This record gives sequence, structure tokens and C-alpha cells, in this order.
Amino acid sequence: MASPILIAGGGIGGLAAALALSQKGFPCSVLEQGTKFGEIGAGIQIGPNAFQMFKRLGIDEAISALTFFPEFLIMRDSTSGAELTRIAVGSPAFRARYKHPYGVIYRVDLHHVLLEACQRSPRITLRPQQKVVEFADNGERVLVTTENGETHEGSALIGADGLWSRVRAQLLNDGPPRVSGHIAYRAVLPIDQVPAEWRPPSVVLWGGAKHHFVHYPLRHGDILNLVAVFHSNRYEEGWNTYGDPNELTEFFAHAHPQVKAMLGKIDAWRMWVLCDREPISNWSCGRVTLLGDAAHPMLQYLAQVAAMAIEDAYVLANEVAAAAGDFETAFLKYQQQRYLRTGRVQLTARFFGEIYHAGGATADVRNEIFFKAPPTGKPGESMAWLYDGIAPS
Repeated sequence: MASPILIAGGGIGGLAAALALSQKGFPCSVLEQGTKFGEIGAGIQIGPNAFQMFKRLGIDEAISALTFFPEFLIMRDSTSGAELTRIAVGSPAFRARYKHPYGVIYRVDLHHVLLEACQRSPRITLRPQQKVVEFADNGERVLVTTENGETHEGSALIGADGLWSRVRAQLLNDGPPRVSGHIAYRAVLPIDQVPAEWRPPSVVLWGGAKHHFVHYPLRHGDILNLVAVFHSNRYEEGWNTYGDPNELTEFFAHAHPQVKAMLGKIDAWRMWVLCDREPISNWSCGRVTLLGDAAHPMLQYLAQVAAMAIEDAYVLANEVAAAAGDFETAFLKYQQQRYLRTGRVQLTARFFGEIYHAGGATADVRNEIFFKAPPTGKPGESMAWLYDGIAPS
């Protein structure tokens, strides 16, 4: 049997890569640092380009069964409550334009669909408790050493080990990610704890000076996902850190009463620090490459982190298959296809953060330029470069 392709990281990007490669006939071994394969709970938004990938990977029906499809994306002023704009992502016009829907899903559910698909594949081996610490590429094989002292041999290595990637650190030696100074607190509420008028079937974002608050239903409207983001110098590596509700209360002291009331219903928040990097054009060397946040970490303001990783997986699998075992060539062609698109998302996400967090005269300029144009009958058209997705292989 051929040596497997080693994949460092069993998150959404790593599992998508394993699934896409296995469908092309390649055996894969996924090395996950956790004691089991799983995801930290939070909601994520998934645009039409992500659903395009789900369709090509054969998991679209399973994903759709767990997805909530909002009627609108709505932005309000976080102080006055005034509606600034809305995009009819649930409209027939949007569906007709992009051929795929816009949805929101519990991250745990998305990961579980990918995990089950991988578990069904005889070509995929899932190995928990295998945190990759270093690798050696001898030109013919890649040897990977994990934190517990085990070694794994493979035909190639894909670093899908996230923002703090050990594979990237050895491959590029370019230092830690850029800390944005933005902190995100997230939580979920049972839907019956929220008054009906506060839970429209839409994604609602309340934007203000150096902060925003977003909420939307998950699953079949059974729970409400809440995310509060604000500028802060506080810093702790990782996602799963307990936040301080008093910090939220202080920062949102001047917010609209509805925002403060919703925040007040949460007594246990999880906090994470938002980080990204400058775009790069090369994240491969020999038989080693990167994928997802390890290659192009981005801020969450375009809701494209998971989508870009899954697109990476699809393109990577196609190039590996086309190169017939020449991994160096495949990896170079893969990054050549991806770096301009992912770089654009990285930079645009930063810009959207400024749009959401504008205050004073800057907010007035934003509203005049972006939000006062009359509806065109083509909802979401400004995002066509992103939502149209990528060409099939």
C-alpha cells in the first residue's frame, strides 16, 4: 500500500483535505493533537462558495439538514438601533444569482459531518493525541515526530494545524501571527430565553465605534448564537478561554438597550483573540505545504475562514491527482491557484472590520458611501467575486 499523505490537524480544513484526497484515491493519515476529533462550539456563517464545495465533496445534503438559512443579513447602529442596511440572502434573486444558498451552522455540526464522511472512507486513518512538533523531508518521504515521541512516515505532509501551526513555524520561520487588538466573546442561548421580537430569522449585526455585536439562530432555530467583538489589549492565545462578563458590560455601556439586554443574559462567555497575517505567495517546500489558517490566517469579518480552507482542500486534491505523485509540482500549482484569492480575503476582512467598527464622522462617511444606495434587485452583487466560488477541476 502506498504511503499515506500526512495531514497535521483534524479541524475543518484537515478533514476536508483528507476527504477530498481520499476521493481522488489517495490514502491519508490525519494527526490530531486533541484526545479526540472534535470542534469548539460556535456558530459560523457559510456563503454560497462554501456550499459549492459541499456539493463537490458530496456532503451538501448532510450539511443542509443542519443549517439555518437566514432571510436577511442586517446591520444596525449599535447605539441608536437604526437599520443601516440589509441584504436579502434568502430571496429567490440571491439563490438564482449564486446557485447556492447562504446559511449559518454550528461549527460542531459542520465538523461532525466532515468527520463522519472521513470515518466512512477506508483510505482515511484518524489518529488523535498526535500533536506534530517537527518534520523532516528527505526528498522521497516525510517523517513527522509528534509530541508524545511517535514518528509517522508519509509521502507528503499538509500542515492544516491552524493559526499557531507548528508546520508553518518550521517551514517558513516567520514568527507569530499578527494580533489585531480585537477580542471576540461568543456564547449560545436556548432560543426560549430570548423574546420573539429579538430573534428574527436573520443574521443581525449591531456595529459601533470599535465594537460590534452579532446574533443569529442555529440548527433549526433552537439556539441563538451570540458574538461580541471589541478592541482590547487583552491577549491570551487560543480560543477556549473564559471571558469576563464585566468587561463586556463596561465596553457596551452605551449600546442600544436590546444589545445590553441580550448580553446580560449570558453569564459564561468564551473569549478568543482575533489574529491574522500578511498575505504570502509561497507556503510550500518540497513535499510539505500548508492549508487554511496555517497558510493564510484571516480575520472573521468576511465569514470565510472555513470556506477558504475547504476551497484549499478541493484545489489541493485536484492538483495532487493531476501531478500523479509529483507532490512538489502539485503543491506549487495549488498555492499558485490560491494565494491571490485568499490574500484578497485576508485584506478585505481587515477592511470590513473597519467598516463594522467605524464611529463618528467615519461612520457617517461609511453610511453615505456604502449604505445609502437604492436596492438594485441583485442582493449581494458586490460579493460576486467571492460568492461565485471557484471553477471546477
